[in-house]
Amino acid sequence: MKVILISGSARTGSVNRKLAEVAAGIVRELGSEAVVLEPDELRMPLFDQDLEEAEGMPARAKVVKQKLVEADALVFCSPEYNSSVTPLLKNLIDWCSRTESDDEPALAAYRGKVAGLLAASPGGLGGLRGLVHLRSILGNIGVHVVPKQFALSGAFDAFDDDGNLKDPKQLDQVKAVVEQTVTTAKALAG
Repeated sequence: MKVILISGSARTGSVNRKLAEVAAGIVRELGSEAVVLEPDELRMPLFDQDLEEAEGMPARAKVVKQKLVEADALVFCSPEYNSSVTPLLKNLIDWCSRTESDDEPALAAYRGKVAGLLAASPGGLGGLRGLVHLRSILGNIGVHVVPKQFALSGAFDAFDDDGNLKDPKQLDQVKAVVEQTVTTAKALAG
């Protein structure tokens, strides 16, 4: 079982990146492979069909898309920008949704995948409003999004110096999402 973890932020010190690392540790504890996308992998030109037609899919998008194609499950750790997903995350989703050849199935990076949703924000809702949009986007492109999700509020103070969550109850909620994601992916894989 291979799980790709995607932070919706490439910012240095991102709390969503920290949350992705915590979730990756849980994936590994469950006996599965965890790959956290690096911040540089998230940085792609703004999706534009004219650019795609003139230059093709950017090399970075091809690499990330292949990682998604090979994954059994995805875990998104999404910041909330103006009550929605970040442009960086939406752009990654859009580029990786593109078909590169006539023999490639549509939405190969997403269709039939299982995803879990996490968010971290310094605000009181922890990014919860953005997860509503992310759930909708992923569902519309064929991803089975598990029901459990977790939004970490007060995220700037939630991690210790080693990147661990300080509150065991919050860690339990992250574990619940990750476990449901991995368990569902295994069940669907048969």
